[in-house]
Amino acid sequence: MTRKGQAITLSLRDWDKAELEKLALEFGKTWGDKPNISKLIQAIACRELAIAPSHDWTNDRIDALNQVRTTLIDRGDIPNAIEISRLLLDRGELSAPMHQEVEVFVNSSLSPWRLEVDSFIHRRQPFRLSYQDAMERSWNFTITHAAIVSHEEREYLDCWCTETEGNSDLPELQHNWCFRLDRIQGSALIPVRERWRKDFDRINVEFYLYGRLAASYMNSKHDVSDIESHWLPDDPNVCRVVRSIYNTYWFHREMRRHGGDSEIVLPPAVRQRFYQELQATCQRYESQ
Repeated sequence: MTRKGQAITLSLRDWDKAELEKLALEFGKTWGDKPNISKLIQAIACRELAIAPSHDWTNDRIDALNQVRTTLIDRGDIPNAIEISRLLLDRGELSAPMHQEVEVFVNSSLSPWRLEVDSFIHRRQPFRLSYQDAMERSWNFTITHAAIVSHEEREYLDCWCTETEGNSDLPELQHNWCFRLDRIQGSALIPVRERWRKDFDRINVEFYLYGRLAASYMNSKHDVSDIESHWLPDDPNVCRVVRSIYNTYWFHREMRRHGGDSEIVLPPAVRQRFYQELQATCQRYESQ
């Protein structure tokens, strides 16, 4: 018979019981190989385990940790990026879009093909992969330089490929490709006997930033690809930036976000292509 004070009865839903058993397993509170809720509660009572609010992190803290996560990804430090991701996923403060983004990253990072891609990049080993585009067409590419990069909160494999067919970027950048990770057909990854390149093909672009955007840009941490940035001598309200880019698509998307507070100056081909995109947008509105 259990003595008074040594037994407690809990009224739990099946879901609550299952969650407590998960926590018991996680913290090693078991009876044999089975989770033991009583041991879990005892550990909490003895302050062996601490209870803390799960919704007390500020947006600044969440954003800072997510920035650390994306920086680790850019550096190729996937194991530590996964650990930061797991820490974020344990929090209830994450917005639904951020939770989904981090969860997709963790799931894709732990897949065998993703680990294989990371290994190829780390060892600078050229490889071939199969890719399915938005039209569900399959393509084969030989990759001799690559990096996992985050564009607008989604991960991509940016890479230099020997193949250029179907690439609509400027001729000097058509060896550079950007692949969504969820469209890579992992079963077709194979190493090849090629030479690893040091970088993507790149061009320098020059653009101006105006007014408050210029001031905020000059007072913030600049893009790592910026070669130079300074105020124009004859107009202290205009910031001139020279940047090295390897993909005009993402560069144009950034410029569109700035609206009339930015202007692409050089090279003429990049400026003209951006101007044509703006004209096409205006024509859609004028046709209504």
